[in-house]
Amino acid sequence: MGIRADQAVRWLFPLPALAFVVVMMLFPIVYTAWLSLHEWSMSAVTPPRLVGLRNYATLLGADPRFWMAVWRTIYFTGLALVVETVLGVAIALLLNRDFPGKNLVKTLVLLPMIATPVAIGMVWLLFYEPTIGLANYVLGLFHLPPQPWLASERGALPSLALVDIWQWTPMVALIVLAGLASLPADPFEAAQVDGATPLQVLWHVTLPLLRPTIGVAVILRAIDALKTFDIIYAMTQGGPNYASETLNLYAYTLGFSYFRMGMASALLEIFFALVLGVVVLLNRARRGVLM
Repeated sequence: MGIRADQAVRWLFPLPALAFVVVMMLFPIVYTAWLSLHEWSMSAVTPPRLVGLRNYATLLGADPRFWMAVWRTIYFTGLALVVETVLGVAIALLLNRDFPGKNLVKTLVLLPMIATPVAIGMVWLLFYEPTIGLANYVLGLFHLPPQPWLASERGALPSLALVDIWQWTPMVALIVLAGLASLPADPFEAAQVDGATPLQVLWHVTLPLLRPTIGVAVILRAIDALKTFDIIYAMTQGGPNYASETLNLYAYTLGFSYFRMGMASALLEIFFALVLGVVVLLNRARRGVLM
């Protein structure tokens, strides 16, 4: 086989991966960007009409519902991310110890990750049910008044965040657990020789060494929490009175309820920029920790 044949083979093997990236990733982004510059209703037979940046101007300057959706998206993501990180690290530290039934506990902790989002939504709808739900029953055991949970404008989004925390905290625990298994033994042996207490070892040795791993877990969960759609749609569909409507839900409503595909595409492009910006900031913060 000649040199030219070797070069051709070298380009041949990456072609399937390159085609996948172009068809499945680049094309949807580029097509959505093109559509965002047009006005087009799916319910009409007329072709898309070029309107330039008008869809972006409408969303950013004259649509309070868009800005409320931005705030709810950030609030939902921040709440879920903070609790999942703290609980995930705590669970990983617990599972890193030896105790009877450790493998069974580890399996049970990881179970929520394998359930389908819609099934989880149905189960948690029963849990939050105001009259026969388990949530209000537990409150009653402590002589606390029942809560409307998903029916309350103030309580809907935190209640949905609790579902996300329940499902995805095990993922953070799993990543941190892998990080714990790869930590070097020398710093811990040196801390024991110096007579450090377990709390001092945790604060001054374990957590600093785990920061890169925790940073990776935070980035992965931030991306996933920002684009949460299935759980919210299955449980509240953005209600009550738009109280749980995030950017993903609003884009879906614009596109498939109001048939304003140009506006929905513009919103998704802004949302894409928001997610990209958050990932870049978190990645820069993680690198800063590593330095």
